[in-house]
Amino acid sequence: MKTIKKLLFGLLIFSALSTTAQGKPFKVKVIGDGDPILLFPGFACTGDVWEATVETLSKEYECHVFTFAGFGDVPAIEKPWLPKINEGVVEYIIENELKNPFLLGHSLGGALALWLATESNIFKELIIVDALPSTGALMIPSYKSEYMVYDSPYNKQVLAMNANDFETMAAQMTSGMTKEKSNQEKIKDWMIQADRETYVYGYTDLLKLDLREDLAKIQTPVTILAATEPYGLDMAKSTYDLQYKALEEYTIEFANGSSHFIMFDQPQWFMENLKNALND
Repeated sequence: MKTIKKLLFGLLIFSALSTTAQGKPFKVKVIGDGDPILLFPGFACTGDVWEATVETLSKEYECHVFTFAGFGDVPAIEKPWLPKINEGVVEYIIENELKNPFLLGHSLGGALALWLATESNIFKELIIVDALPSTGALMIPSYKSEYMVYDSPYNKQVLAMNANDFETMAAQMTSGMTKEKSNQEKIKDWMIQADRETYVYGYTDLLKLDLREDLAKIQTPVTILAATEPYGLDMAKSTYDLQYKALEEYTIEFANGSSHFIMFDQPQWFMENLKNALND
């Protein structure tokens, strides 16, 4: 048994070192003191998306705020992007000797938290903010993970876009993600700042990720804070029931009337429910 454990640990360290050798998969800012919380932003966002959240949480918790490679001012890494982030987080937890950390993730960050929890039960709790175990299945009819490839016509089109066309696309996308114009501009600016290949191939990694069946492996308590827009409460409930049906037990709260960035649209509701989840 000791030999097996040593082998597994060695493989984990080798994997982590391989990731590091090719460039750090993220940057982390640590703020506050107390039980550790790892905060994962959504796709293309920087850790600044958690600014107001951290201002409150850091009074009681040690907040580890991530910005992933290729976003903000963090240099890009070679693909596959998302698997390297997953491996890097495991290395980070070991390296910093974090005991039973909370995971708080929005969108892509929530999917990453779920993925990590399917592979380990070391986490105290997952708090998932408007995230699904299979984004691809929500977006693509007749979805199959293996259909998601880097070399696709859509990826080529986005890679070839000039700056003006990409900005136009980003503005259209962000208009439905949050209600206030100033927050739409903030998200759009993060998208424009992103490394283009990371934006394209990293999103392919997200679409390829399908954790729906693997949710049955999760032993960590899970709280989901879900938005209802743009399709309303009934559709949101149906989507979450379907996607999370393999997860034996979880708590879910719906931010009625909120778009995808709940922390922007309903900050008071978000903070109250986040604190409830942490206290429970």
